[in-house]
Amino acid sequence: MACMAVELARKKARLEDGAGSSSNVVSFNQQNFEQLQQDCLQNGSLFCDPTFPASWDSLGYNELGRNSSKAIGVEWKRPTELCSDPQFIVDGAKRTDICQGELGDCWLLAAIASLTLDHQILNRVVPPGQSFTSQYAGIFHFQLWQFGEWVDVVVDDRLPSRDGRLMFVHSEEGAEFWSALLEKAYAKLNGSYESLNGGSSIEGFEDFTGGIAESYDLQEAPPFLFNIMRKALRLGSLLGCSINISNSRETEAITPQKLVKGHAYSITAVEQVHHLGSPVELVRIRNPWGQVEWSGAWSDNSPEWTGVQPEERSRLDRPADDGEFWMSYRDFLQQFSHLDICNLTPDTLSSDHLHRWSYSEFEGVWRVGSTAGGCRNYSATFCSNPQFLIRLQNVDDDPHDGEDGCTVLIGLIQKDGRRERRFGRELNTIGFSVYQVLKNSSSRSNVRLGPDVLLRSAPAVRSRTFINLREVCDRFKLPPGDFVIVPSTFEPHRRGSFILRVFTEKHAHSRSEPEPEHAHSRSEPEPQPEPEYAHSRSESDPEPEHAHSRPLTESCVSGSDVRTNGFSLQTCRNISLLDADGSSTVGLLEFHTLWNKIQRYLGIFKNHDSDDSGSMSSHEMRAALAEAGFQVNSAVIQEIVGRYADSSFSIDFDCFIGCLIRLEMLFKMFWTLDKQNQGRIQLDLQQVNRPRLVRLVLNL
Repeated sequence: MACMAVELARKKARLEDGAGSSSNVVSFNQQNFEQLQQDCLQNGSLFCDPTFPASWDSLGYNELGRNSSKAIGVEWKRPTELCSDPQFIVDGAKRTDICQGELGDCWLLAAIASLTLDHQILNRVVPPGQSFTSQYAGIFHFQLWQFGEWVDVVVDDRLPSRDGRLMFVHSEEGAEFWSALLEKAYAKLNGSYESLNGGSSIEGFEDFTGGIAESYDLQEAPPFLFNIMRKALRLGSLLGCSINISNSRETEAITPQKLVKGHAYSITAVEQVHHLGSPVELVRIRNPWGQVEWSGAWSDNSPEWTGVQPEERSRLDRPADDGEFWMSYRDFLQQFSHLDICNLTPDTLSSDHLHRWSYSEFEGVWRVGSTAGGCRNYSATFCSNPQFLIRLQNVDDDPHDGEDGCTVLIGLIQKDGRRERRFGRELNTIGFSVYQVLKNSSSRSNVRLGPDVLLRSAPAVRSRTFINLREVCDRFKLPPGDFVIVPSTFEPHRRGSFILRVFTEKHAHSRSEPEPEHAHSRSEPEPQPEPEYAHSRSESDPEPEHAHSRPLTESCVSGSDVRTNGFSLQTCRNISLLDADGSSTVGLLEFHTLWNKIQRYLGIFKNHDSDDSGSMSSHEMRAALAEAGFQVNSAVIQEIVGRYADSSFSIDFDCFIGCLIRLEMLFKMFWTLDKQNQGRIQLDLQQVNRPRLVRLVLNL
């Protein structure tokens, strides 16, 4: 319960205060940089981070663990112990500040290198004003995006070294330390240095920008990719490209036409010009080295420019030898191997001249027994996966393919994969399906789709594949309408947490699953007090035992195939919640109501006990509750299954009855307190102490 309260408080803060947004970052591990720095300056001490100590646990757990040969001779030293004049950043961040060490995190270094191409984003990730002179206290901080939140990560400046040299990321000249400290902050965020081994630069790209990234193999470039690139730049997206290498010896090898293999380039513009009256598509590319430029067609001073009108040449602003050059789109596809597009969230962009994506984000959980339903191959459980609605109303302006429709980017990220590696847990194989909600669909009113749609209709679109990566992301063109996204693992019964992000060119209404609702809670009459029949139990009367409920249960289920040993003591206590007059007994009218409820719930239970085993699968619980008149979201289902299902994720009749009675009383109490029919209540301490509410809570 305490964990649930903390999570609810966190979500409430995000909604009300924007906590975790780019303008209101969250302190990672609740460590406030300014306060910690000030404390150290006042005490005359250097900061030592207790949450990421200079020890084996921070270094690694296997290859860099305590007994590993790779960890022999490791010493944690501050920059002031490694050189006489350490600097944080000298003359701005440069590519040469980032040299790989003994760690296999070249993917991260490529992403860090991309930061040096955009000073606005760099200053966001690496807050300016940090140094080893002014206000130096051995503490530094960096701001990173992590699973839907911007976090401020504090680190001390003790770095792993061996023989007086840094083991991991270091600058070329050895005296600049911003990149090494950023790597440490990223390692802290993920649990250890070793957790950074292996990955994709897309991952770092996203964690430095908060954006959603797409990848394209240029050997299989989709039609209209040129228009996609042009539109992405208008939306402030970051574009990078590279040439694949076949072996390590080709790294940064220069081709005859002056392109560098295995090297990260940025794309700064795409334009169409008229060459001798015919349209030609051009791409402007920047080499972060600031030199070594493409020497082929449309390069600086190439003869192709003489066929372009002077006003167009002036508009394109052909640069000097500064690492930036033009090339034709056709040559771009032939010479380069890979294109990455990182689409930024609206709050990341500061320019008023850029268009912005519309952006929605959802948190979700796959929990075994309730919402971990697996892909559509597993029809018995697929429908229990979480669902999220998007409503597309307006088609794109200037569609990239010339056809009306709504562009949608969907990204599904599974959380904490690197942090959980030390426990032997691998990434789940994940993907998603998108179903259109038809206008005549019975599911349209309550959003959640059932087997009639999910198992009998083909999805409108789906992720290209299910794969065990941190993120699956795809771009789609959909018609206006309502769509439900169903994210899932490939196999059922795989636990995990995820973030689902949706980018659209036009504003799109979106929502998670329907709020909990009970169709009968307002209309069903309360039993009236029955003083002439009520019998008040005296203090000397014995507490009801499990066996005392057996005659009632046997009468209820007689003639059915349901097997039961009677209602448990806990279920009897739940039944006592139907005592409307506070007499501590169930009167005749109350008993009549109870009898009718149990008979109705028995019929529902049998409908969902598909194998007549006397129990139902926990994955059937949501459908059973819906038949009983309850619409509940995944969070409620997860709590119900955790409370009432057994170790094999089955729910027997006894637990089913106890659950439904508890749910009904909760909804009734809510509607009683919601005088204005607003769908929300606010309780003071006096209301919390109402006897019936206290009894309900004590039965938890």
